[in-house]
Amino acid sequence: MSPICRTFTLEEDAIMENEQADVTEKEPTSEPPKTRKGYSFKLLAMVAVLAAVAAILGTALLTNIVERKQEAKNPFFRVVELTDDTVDPEVWGKNFPLQYDGYKRTVDQTRTRYGGSEAIHKTPKDSDPRSIVAQSRLEEDPRLKTMWDGYAFAVDFREERGHGFMLDDQTFTERQNVTTQPGSCVNCHASAYSAYKRLGNGDIFKGFDVLNKMPYVEARKEVSHPVSCLDCHDSASMALRITRPAFITGIKAFKASQGIKDFDVNRDATRQEMRSFVCGQCHVEYYFKGPEKTLTFPWQNGLKIENIVAYYDEVKHKDWTHKRTGAEVLKAQHPEFEMFNQGIHARAGVACADCHMPYKREGALKISDHHVRSPLLNISQSCQTCHKAEESELKFRAEAIQTRTFEMRNLAMNALMDLINELQKAKDSGRPDGELAAARDFQRKAQFYLDFVEAENSMGFHAPGEAVRILGESINFTRLGLMALSGVQPAHSPVPPTPAKGE
Repeated sequence: MSPICRTFTLEEDAIMENEQADVTEKEPTSEPPKTRKGYSFKLLAMVAVLAAVAAILGTALLTNIVERKQEAKNPFFRVVELTDDTVDPEVWGKNFPLQYDGYKRTVDQTRTRYGGSEAIHKTPKDSDPRSIVAQSRLEEDPRLKTMWDGYAFAVDFREERGHGFMLDDQTFTERQNVTTQPGSCVNCHASAYSAYKRLGNGDIFKGFDVLNKMPYVEARKEVSHPVSCLDCHDSASMALRITRPAFITGIKAFKASQGIKDFDVNRDATRQEMRSFVCGQCHVEYYFKGPEKTLTFPWQNGLKIENIVAYYDEVKHKDWTHKRTGAEVLKAQHPEFEMFNQGIHARAGVACADCHMPYKREGALKISDHHVRSPLLNISQSCQTCHKAEESELKFRAEAIQTRTFEMRNLAMNALMDLINELQKAKDSGRPDGELAAARDFQRKAQFYLDFVEAENSMGFHAPGEAVRILGESINFTRLGLMALSGVQPAHSPVPPTPAKGE
C-alpha cells in the first residue's frame, strides 16, 4: 500500500458514512436558479466565441484561396512593356522577377563528377579581361590535342560554363587568335533574334544570312547579351517560340525525312516538343556550309550519327585536314539534342526542360526553374518527381552510367591514338596517298564517332545504350584502319548498315 494512502478502521468508516448521509440530506436536489442561469450564460458565451473564431478562420481560408486563384490567373504584373527589341533580360525581369532570379544564377560554377565547370582564377589582360575561367580539358586530357591536331580546338578547349558566360567565353577564347572565326558563331553564343530582324529589315532569315557572312569580330558588334528571354519567348504572349533560322530549317528537313512535309515548327510543334526544341536551337551538331559559312544542322537524313556521317560524305564536308596524318576529318560540336532523341527519356515524352529547368512552386505559381543546370545538382526537383528513390540512389545510377561511358571513351581514345601514330609513321616514311586512303577514311569515322560522345555534354546519360554503341563503332573503325595500314583485309563487313532515313 502506498504510504500516501490512509488506513481507516471500521468505526471510522461508519462515522464517515453517517456524516456523508447527513450532508446528502441537507443538500438540495437541484441547483438554485441563479447558479443554473450563470452556467448557461457561460456555455452560450463559449459557443459564441468558438463560432466567431471559426468564422474568422473560414474567412481567412476563403480569402487565401481567392488570392491564390487570382495569383495563379495573373502570373505576372506588367511593369514594363516588352517588344522584340527588348534584348536585355534585366528588363524582362521587372515583369518576371522569379524567372530572372533563376537566370542570373546560371553564372554559378559547380563541378559534377563528369561535367560542370570549376572556377579557375586567371590574371586579366587587355585581350582577355576575364578573371575566372573554366578548367582546361586539354590539360586534363592531352590526347585531345592529338585528336584535334591542326584545328583551333587543339589550342583552347575548356569545360562549358553556364548561359551567363556563353558570350564572353566565345569572345575571348584563344581560338580567336589562331583562326578567323565566322559570324555564324554568334548564332548560339548571343541573343541574336533582334539582330536578325534589324539586319534583315524584319526578315530573320535575311538577317541570319547577313550575320553568317560577317567575320566574328564584326558580328560580335551586333549583339550585346548572351542568350536571353527573347530567344525562347514571344514578347507579347510569352509563349515558347523558335527564333533561330538554322533550327527552323533543320527540323523541317528532319521531319521531311520522316515523311512529314512542310513542317513549320512554330505552327505545328506541341508545347512539350517546344520545351526541347528551344534548347535544340543551340545544343546540336552543326557545320558551316559553303563560302557563306551558313550555320547548318545536318539532319536531312535523320538524327542518328550514321545519318549525319552519310550526309557529310554526300556533301564532301571536312572541318580540317589532320596535321599529323593528312586525313580529312570532322569535329563534332555538342550534339545533346541528337543524342537525347535516341534515349529512353525522349521516347517517354520527357522534354529537356523537365530535367534541366524543372517546375517549381513559388506561392501559388508553378514556374520553370530558369537556373539551367545539371539535374544532378537538383535531384529532388529534376529526378524525384518521376523516380521514387532516394537522392543517393539516383545519383549513384546516373554516375554508374557515366562511369561506364567514360571508361569506354578512354578505350576508344587510346585506340585512336594508336591509329594516328601509325598513320603518321606511314605518311612520314613516304608511303603514297593511295595506300593511306582507306586508313585515313577510317580515322575520319573513328574520330568523329568518338568525338560525338566526347563533345556531348552528358557523358552518355542522355542515351546510355547509344553512347556505348557509338564508342564501340569507333573502336572498330580504328581496328579496321590499322588493318588497312597493314594490308590485311577484314573477314567481315567493315561498315555497319546505314539506318533508314528518319530513323
